[in-house]
Amino acid sequence: MSDRHAGASRSGGIGAALAGATVLVTGASTGIGRAIALAVAGAGADVGITYRSEEREARAVAAEIERSGRRAHVFRLDLADAASIADLAADAQRALAHVDVWINNAGADILTGRAATLPDTKKLDLLLSVDLRGTILASWEAVRVMREQPGGGVILNMSWDHVLIGMSGRNPEMFSAVKGGVMAFSKSLARTVAPRIRVNILAPGWIDTDFGSGLDAVRRRKIARSIPLARWGTPADVARAAVFLASPDSAYLTGQTLMIGGGAVM
Repeated sequence: MSDRHAGASRSGGIGAALAGATVLVTGASTGIGRAIALAVAGAGADVGITYRSEEREARAVAAEIERSGRRAHVFRLDLADAASIADLAADAQRALAHVDVWINNAGADILTGRAATLPDTKKLDLLLSVDLRGTILASWEAVRVMREQPGGGVILNMSWDHVLIGMSGRNPEMFSAVKGGVMAFSKSLARTVAPRIRVNILAPGWIDTDFGSGLDAVRRRKIARSIPLARWGTPADVARAAVFLASPDSAYLTGQTLMIGGGAVM
């Protein structure tokens, strides 16, 4: 990233907000990660995307990015494996030359599919190893990469808006503990690596992904009525926030949490 990307803000539309930058997005084969990868490409960045098991979907995202005129590289990543995270950093440096923005979006899904039926202790182990430990290790790798670069860089980590107020239920209890840990870690990391590297936190709320689409219509409407903006969020809502925090337009922000939840948490 050039000094103008890492430092002072400039005017201009979102279409050029990341021109000349290279962005790595973990867990970008579907959902929020896919939306972020496409949005940063639309803002002018070349993009590295990771997947764990959905290679076909990841390559489809890369193809869409390349059709837009940006470069895209696909990497496999297992966030529960420290060696895989270290390999990603090395592979990304070789393929991308520099990583100006590293977005730790990937996380474990304990709400849908086979994982939803796991015992609570297995769910907790999965969240701790992937979402918390994986985010910490990936952030440390990002710092190592960015400290070697003249322009520093930006790290964005993924939390959850409800960690600030809580939510009842066993799954929310575990999710709050883990995503609250991500938020707390990111604030401390921001102090450690300033001023050359900025670290901020995305905290989505009720976003319409696979979990939301699996709920019955009555519950979906009840949740929408509980949100001041009266609707579920979309992956694109999160992606636009990610572009802002990744860009020079947020050059005087670090250690901050941007909640994308329609006002459900204020």
